[in-house]
Amino acid sequence: MTTPSSPLEWLLPDEEATVALAQRLAALVCGHGPEALSPGGSIHLRGELGAGKTSLARALLRAGGVTGRIKSPSYALLESYNVSNLYFYHFDFYRFSSAHEWRDAGFGELLDEHAVVLIEWPEQAGTRLPPPDLDIFLEYAGTGRRAWLSACSEKGHLWLTHLTPSRR
Repeated sequence: MTTPSSPLEWLLPDEEATVALAQRLAALVCGHGPEALSPGGSIHLRGELGAGKTSLARALLRAGGVTGRIKSPSYALLESYNVSNLYFYHFDFYRFSSAHEWRDAGFGELLDEHAVVLIEWPEQAGTRLPPPDLDIFLEYAGTGRRAWLSACSEKGHLWLTHLTPSRR
């Protein structure tokens, strides 16, 4: 198991900046673009209600090639997509009242390293959820947002290495 990295701060003054971050991440996690790595990986999205978790997830899914309507998984708990044999699973665990509910729902089977797995409110699964490749904490920063990105695996460290040089 890899030790989590020190968080990388990323300022998101507006929606365009959020979309830009999502596009950079998508190029890495979806296996396309000049900085492509092997496709797939998991990203946990944390933060208060309205901090931008779903906006970032939608932008990443769109940048990953998902067309059509991208629904929030708040009520269904899961929305899945397939783009050119790459599966995307977007979870929202906000409504869970017990840490084992995600396993009881059969979601453990979908945590495939070759799929792109986005999980909002992962803390609702307690310690039963495997660590992500990348953990993103979003918070309010004036009229914008601030994202703290922490790598929790070798793949996550690679993603951060590729994100860091040209992010400024």
